[in-house]
Amino acid sequence: MSLPIVVGVDGSESSLGAVDWAADEAVLRGASLRIVHASLWERYEGAALARELGEPSARVPSADILAAAARRARRRHAGLAVTTETVAEEPEYVLLREARNASLVIVGTRGRGELAGLLLGSVSLTVATGAACPVVVVRGDHLQRVRHDRVVVGVADARAAAVRFAYEEARLRGAVLDAVRAWRCPSHDTVDHPLFTGPEHLVEERAAEQLEAALADAPPDVELKRRTVEGAARPVLLSASREADLLVVGRRRSGQFGHRLGRVAHTLLHHATCPVVVVPDTP
Repeated sequence: MSLPIVVGVDGSESSLGAVDWAADEAVLRGASLRIVHASLWERYEGAALARELGEPSARVPSADILAAAARRARRRHAGLAVTTETVAEEPEYVLLREARNASLVIVGTRGRGELAGLLLGSVSLTVATGAACPVVVVRGDHLQRVRHDRVVVGVADARAAAVRFAYEEARLRGAVLDAVRAWRCPSHDTVDHPLFTGPEHLVEERAAEQLEAALADAPPDVELKRRTVEGAARPVLLSASREADLLVVGRRRSGQFGHRLGRVAHTLLHHATCPVVVVPDTP
């Protein structure tokens, strides 16, 4: 039996949008959905929660927040197995613990108002940095879905866990997998001089070789597009996210015990046009 999909809710518009995303993902994977509310989360006024409850959402009890989220998930997918729980702890601790027994954790972003919905809160960032399983961050501006049938994976090197996750997501969605390897042109004082044309080609060839190595175990049932793109990884992947349903990036381990979210992943979580999933390296 597959591990559940876990989604954290706080009653905000973004978290209820994450419930929609999580319900869809659970159905795709044939998994159950577990909705968790950390009772130390602040209460939020929000139009989405008010609509679910039929009343203003200020000071809404935890049980009502969970009931509204569960109804929303079941309304979206009848027959979906849904469980709920309130835990009296800080949300980041709850979700990091839940991640140990989940196939995927999905979080929205905290905050009120249009601008807040575009920003990544500390809970989402902490969970994406330290969770034991892949984490999907769905920002406020991701709630209006436009389907592209395209999953993008950023390939910095042979990050097997992120690539495997991207294969599975593309297969489940019947989407094209766009594997992107960014590379930087060497800087020269005289880039147009014929003596300096060689190194640039060597860098591009090396990037292509690294991309092929990362995709060596590509399954035959996934339509795969390979791209090496000159430029810094952050703008290259931000551009790719504009026509993607999901952007997949890897997360390095830092030292024996620590975790590190690189600058590229950090930027993408804040600014990508589609939801971003951060996949931890396997030990």
